[in-house]
Amino acid sequence: MEYNIALVKGDGIGPEIVDSAVQVLEKIGARFGHRFHFAETLAGGCAIDALGVPLPEETVQTCLASDSVLLGAVGGPKWDSLPANLRPEKALLGLRHALGLYTNLRPAKIYDALRDACTLRPDIAARGFDLVIVRELTGGIYFGERGRREGKFGPEAYDTEAYSVMEVERIARVAFETARKRRKNVVSIDKANVLETSRLWRETVHRVAQDYPDVELSDMLVDNAAMQLVRDPGRFDVVVTSNMFGDILSDEASQITGSIGLLPSASLGEGSRGMYEPIHGSAPDIAGQNRANPLATILSAAMLLRYSLSRTAEADCVEQAVDAVLKDGWRTADILGGREGRALSCTEMTEKVLERI
Repeated sequence: MEYNIALVKGDGIGPEIVDSAVQVLEKIGARFGHRFHFAETLAGGCAIDALGVPLPEETVQTCLASDSVLLGAVGGPKWDSLPANLRPEKALLGLRHALGLYTNLRPAKIYDALRDACTLRPDIAARGFDLVIVRELTGGIYFGERGRREGKFGPEAYDTEAYSVMEVERIARVAFETARKRRKNVVSIDKANVLETSRLWRETVHRVAQDYPDVELSDMLVDNAAMQLVRDPGRFDVVVTSNMFGDILSDEASQITGSIGLLPSASLGEGSRGMYEPIHGSAPDIAGQNRANPLATILSAAMLLRYSLSRTAEADCVEQAVDAVLKDGWRTADILGGREGRALSCTEMTEKVLERI
């Protein structure tokens, strides 16, 4: 099979980690008889520097013409003073909109070999956890009406949260379908004791649940969910929640795994095309030093194989290679976290994964 993959390397360590994932995909192609055609295109700060905008139309068209998109990271202090409409992060929102991506899947699990790196108590880490956060991606307060005005106490700013029944229904179905392939448990996170949007969210999720009698559903308020993630993460299987709550909770879930440098994500829509990226940022402080952890991006490539290209064996191969490398004791600096041992460079860790494939 032949596949067209758009590469949006972005800023900071983005080019380094995307190059690692490309090597892994090429190795998978050689082993399984596939050929990948890569089209590199600009988005984020590098696009601002080169073309004056965070998301050039050429980038959008390249991504639309691809079978899937692999993204590194965008942004950095260099562009923090720009107006909101020219910030590098606008590229991500624009790509999600252009590609019709409304679901963000963020898996978080603790690897057996990394239990000592977990930030939780040893007894909690020993129990382990393996969860997926299903985050709504194109609605809610991030996309609502906003502005500044004269208020009761003087100048004020406002942002508006809004969700339609349709938006909640479709993300709920993604969560239930995902749970059917896992442990058949969904926890819906909201703030229904305060927010009207959350009350609509809860009503709609419960109605959709009637179509999935084999999946257990429970509700949890977002503040309680934040506590339970650090108290007993093993209780969660699939978590479904709104854009802002998902943004916050998924970062919390990533941290308790031991390193944010291990976690991939997938942004999906109605079709097979998706956008895959590590959940960490551009880390400009180590850019160009060959110190970045490439595993989250490599695992994002595995999600690309699984969800967009329907190549389960190939995705399993990548994930098993990463697991084996960690069991062998190989670590990048972020995983070591000050513990004894030699930290591998980005290219060295990539080579270890390639050897295992």
